[in-house]
Amino acid sequence: MTGTIINRVRSGFYMDSVALMRFSRSIVELDGVEDAALMMGTPANRDILENAGLLSADGAAAEPGNLVIAVRAASQTAGDEALAEIDRLLAPPARPAGGGAIWAPRTIRAAVQANPAANLALISVPGDFAAAEARKALRRGLHVMVFSDNVAIEDEIALKNEAMERGLLMMGPDCGTAILNGAPIAFANNVRPGGIGIVGASGTGIQEVSCLISRRGGGISHAIGVGGRDLSDKVGGISTLMAMDALDADPVTDHIVVISKPPAAGVAATVIERAERCAKPVTICFIGDEARPNSDNVTYTNTLKGAAEAARGGKAFGFFSFVELPLPLGRHRVRGLYSGGTLAAEAQIVFLQGDAPVASNAPVPGAVPLSDGIDAHVFLDLGDDSYTRGRPHPMIEPSIRQEPLREALNDPSIGVVLVDVVIGHGAHADPAGELVDMLRAMASGAMPAIIASVTGTDEDPQCYSAQVAILRNASIIVAPSNADAALAAMNLMGDSG
Repeated sequence: MTGTIINRVRSGFYMDSVALMRFSRSIVELDGVEDAALMMGTPANRDILENAGLLSADGAAAEPGNLVIAVRAASQTAGDEALAEIDRLLAPPARPAGGGAIWAPRTIRAAVQANPAANLALISVPGDFAAAEARKALRRGLHVMVFSDNVAIEDEIALKNEAMERGLLMMGPDCGTAILNGAPIAFANNVRPGGIGIVGASGTGIQEVSCLISRRGGGISHAIGVGGRDLSDKVGGISTLMAMDALDADPVTDHIVVISKPPAAGVAATVIERAERCAKPVTICFIGDEARPNSDNVTYTNTLKGAAEAARGGKAFGFFSFVELPLPLGRHRVRGLYSGGTLAAEAQIVFLQGDAPVASNAPVPGAVPLSDGIDAHVFLDLGDDSYTRGRPHPMIEPSIRQEPLREALNDPSIGVVLVDVVIGHGAHADPAGELVDMLRAMASGAMPAIIASVTGTDEDPQCYSAQVAILRNASIIVAPSNADAALAAMNLMGDSG
């Protein structure tokens, strides 16, 4: 790699990793900057910087509690200009007009003292420190949402048991989405208020279901994320069961939806038994799970669209029809490129239900892992660590899709490319525009059809209808749901094989 590598280390400085990733992206866009990253100086992060060709001796000596600022630039001047912009981005906010104080407590204790009416703490610190901060919040009577990942499962179990003993909700670790009393938190959407409560071990699953319900005139009371490991054998569904209890007792909620990839068998049985005892109807969506018969109180589905339909009284949202496009001869496979892992899982389910061969880097039951030379429809979860190591999640940085998209467009066996566009708080400001720009830059000769779905609402900052219009103006087929997009792709291929 060419270029001048500059590292600067800030001692005792911490900032949320999502904010650091956003800053990294803005620095890379500067003239003369080849690459940049802002990361805490953990051993794993230093390895990432080294593999990216961004680590110098200064960064290599950083401690886990230090911030490493790394820039590779075409010249020293460009590097210095990048560092000056980073200093501006990292500077504390200016004092409000009139000289008022900036509310910036440094501890949970100080935050509670300053705002005694608060009842929720959002924890987003490095995983090594998250459990300690969550424990402090619980012991001050706060519900807790842990955005941080890389928290030991033993700590997760201990925290959730303590929360249960205290009658508090413990959401996470690795909980990226919640809507509480109408307030979207982290990666979430602006949805209509209403009577449907959601419990989800999947962030994008919560987003897709809540947005489908909202766009069809329904509303959400609360959406409670529990973290991806909650329904594992070790954790046992502690937070899921507590969230179901809370929604069952909530006077605003009149229907409960539970969303997860297939839980451990014993945990699934416990969740189902609790659902059967709910005073309200329950929809259970275990994506990719075996078919189960409905009961008087519980409806089962294995797609997100099915969960949204069931929550809205079981009325189907309708069939998506589109003008079929002629595909170039010999193109007989679909490539799915997803920023949402649960959306990738749902697309696999749609194809498997059509008896189509499916492979993925995150296969659901019935699909096979990726391997060289496999002849199957391939669905990639681009939020997987293999794509995001040292880089923002594709919901923040759509350019992660660029190389997989180029590969799909150049593959003569690919007839359809499936993509998701996820908007809302925390997401990129214009993911549809970014996708269209990528496609225009790559367009040449015969092209596969592009089919997309947009997860979001018109009330989101990016505006659902505006994002749909951008895609359609670029001749991209836009389906009303992720499941509809997958079904349209399968139908467009002309058969299920």
